[in-house]
Amino acid sequence: MTSATDSNPRIYVACLAAYNNGYLHGAWIDADQDADEIRDEIAAMLARSPIKGAEDYAIHDYEGFEGVIIKEYAGIESVARMGAFIAEHGALGAGLLEQFIGDIDQAESTLQDCYHGQFTSLADYMEELTAESVTIPEALRYYVDWEAMARDAEMGGEFFTIETARDEVHIFSNR
Repeated sequence: MTSATDSNPRIYVACLAAYNNGYLHGAWIDADQDADEIRDEIAAMLARSPIKGAEDYAIHDYEGFEGVIIKEYAGIESVARMGAFIAEHGALGAGLLEQFIGDIDQAESTLQDCYHGQFTSLADYMEELTAESVTIPEALRYYVDWEAMARDAEMGGEFFTIETARDEVHIFSNR
């Protein structure tokens, strides 16, 4: 499996009839397209197989999924949805899919309903959230331990984060 953060999600689909007869026959297919379009490309690849009547295929490689694992016999509908989600949201989308172990429905709804934005750290978010809800007297501002508040909020299950780069943390509330 290769990973290319600068490429679009795509899969390498192999013809199993050819593979089982000693031939390497397959095609790289863009995964961020409609599932029916992917199926059409798979059918076209199978039609070109050196083994007549080939029908079975498997995903033998993939790239551009930013660390998300695509199984050999993953459903094409699921692959298409994950490919589109990662193509649209990049490392953040991949991080959500990893967080929810490939559950695309959960990843999509969490992004829509529980996302609080991008910050340099959860502590920075806690400081901003607190400043929006209460007034902290200047004399006390330097005594507040934002890191401890962030750690407690995360350990208590109130929030989780996805880090996509250095000083780039995305904050989500747990449901």
